[in-house]
Amino acid sequence: MRFVLSLLILLMGVSGLPHLSSAEGVNDAAVFAAKPAKLLSAYRLFADPAVMTPNDGVVPYDLNTPLFTDYAVKRRFVYVPDGASAEYHETEAFDFPVGTVLVKSFGYPADFSKPDQDIQFIETRLLIHQQEGWVALPYVWNDDMSDATLKVAGKRVDKQIALADGTVKSISYAVPNKNQCKGCHALDDAVIPLGPKARHLNKDFAYPSGMANQLQHWSDAGLLSGAPDAASAPAMAVWNDPTSGSLEERARAYLDVNCGHCHRPRGPADNSGLFLSALEEDRIALGIWKRPVAAGQGTGGRNFDIAPGDPSDSILLFRMETTEPGVLMPELGRSLQHDEGVALIGAWIESLPVTDQPQWQ
Repeated sequence: MRFVLSLLILLMGVSGLPHLSSAEGVNDAAVFAAKPAKLLSAYRLFADPAVMTPNDGVVPYDLNTPLFTDYAVKRRFVYVPDGASAEYHETEAFDFPVGTVLVKSFGYPADFSKPDQDIQFIETRLLIHQQEGWVALPYVWNDDMSDATLKVAGKRVDKQIALADGTVKSISYAVPNKNQCKGCHALDDAVIPLGPKARHLNKDFAYPSGMANQLQHWSDAGLLSGAPDAASAPAMAVWNDPTSGSLEERARAYLDVNCGHCHRPRGPADNSGLFLSALEEDRIALGIWKRPVAAGQGTGGRNFDIAPGDPSDSILLFRMETTEPGVLMPELGRSLQHDEGVALIGAWIESLPVTDQPQWQ
């Protein structure tokens, strides 16, 4: 019914009659259209785009440990068509119905000590589940935050930011092109969602109606079916909160969300043999005392992916530290070293017992 109504609205617009306002809800006709909209506003995902106020049916969410993207703050939303729901999965992204839109906006606050205020958004990425599969679309915001335009070729945005501690960073922010989106959002060469997994979503969120666990809220709202009680679902540690887990748990959470979507079986970096998902139990596959599959500048002259007790001989840390194109990891999404992330992973590597070294090394 919602799709039919939206199609009628679209036809009225073509015939010269006025479009309905964003108060009418998300434009399902634009969501289902084979050709993507040129302007983000066509989808009517936001009632007030300047402050990312979601429209009816668009639900905000957050992750326990988020991906690092040059210190950008992010706003995430999910839209599931009326009457449909996602199917729960314990380890992978939920099975979302056709018509789902996953929304992620990236921006920088005027003052990092107040990260929720005066945010200038650079881009909003949509992941739309259409009949043929997921479609990734990057939209770049104009200066007055009134609308965002589809940029299938991507864009570079140079800017300076001052972090909460006063540190000034120069950023060459990269809006990915449509094909680059597929470089990370891939499993068996198919585009997939990354963030909406039980272990990332199992946390409390401040909804307008009050604080609630996200898994429970999605279930209560009919967005998610088959989910267990939140206490029985997996949950990742928060990478920068020592009270949320051990040093290893926080390091593994950071690697899972920043690296594990590519470095996993059947992922884009499958041929490396280095698997950084939080689900990986094989310590060699995780990189501990593992030699790289190929030598070269990507190793930084270091011998092991992870050398327990010795961050300075660990290729993983070198790839996180460098900003050299073609060498830095992750390959996309950063032009800077993430100082705090490097410190976390370095501390974890240093804590690993050296006695784990296999005899064949």
